[in-house]
Amino acid sequence: MRLNKLRTLLLLFLAATLLVGMGMGRAVAATAAEAGPAMAADSSYVIGAGDLLAISVWKNADLTGLVPVLPDNTISFPLVGELVAGGRTVGQLQEELARRLAQFVTDPVLSVVVREVRSLMVYVIGKVNKPGRFELNGNITVLQGLALAGGLNPFAERNEIKVFRVEGGSEVIPFRYDDVAEGGSLAQNILLRRGDTIVVP
Repeated sequence: MRLNKLRTLLLLFLAATLLVGMGMGRAVAATAAEAGPAMAADSSYVIGAGDLLAISVWKNADLTGLVPVLPDNTISFPLVGELVAGGRTVGQLQEELARRLAQFVTDPVLSVVVREVRSLMVYVIGKVNKPGRFELNGNITVLQGLALAGGLNPFAERNEIKVFRVEGGSEVIPFRYDDVAEGGSLAQNILLRRGDTIVVP
């Protein structure tokens, strides 16, 4: 029963996130020249949902602009249509775009830059004082994630906490707060990964 309740709560949260992401639109938002400095130019950076990409094709203003990566990890780009960006490196996406554009543009010269890194996030929902989305700066454990959310509220089921992990395959990881807080089971205090959702029933 509790697991069903947790799954329902998580599904509602993910649905809300998807609706917000869809509101961003699939169209190219603006020219890359109008944006601020790039946040990630490393071709080995793995793109994630929420990141904002600056894609430009040399001497083609219609194929230059800012493109958001939607919650389903896809982007939409003129001529190319929809393709998966999340989970690929910047270099891999650039190669795929060049391959597809070659059907319409002779020898396309393009660049892909992550203009804003927005995918390095974790989520804390349920009976905490400040539920929400938090940036994953460095190594953050489950306890630290709960602290970012203002800690547990008095009605939280402290030993029924779950970490829902989507990176590398779906996984539900139990977390017993009292065991960890008392120093008896520190192995449960795992490092959070991109996209993790901590659910406190």
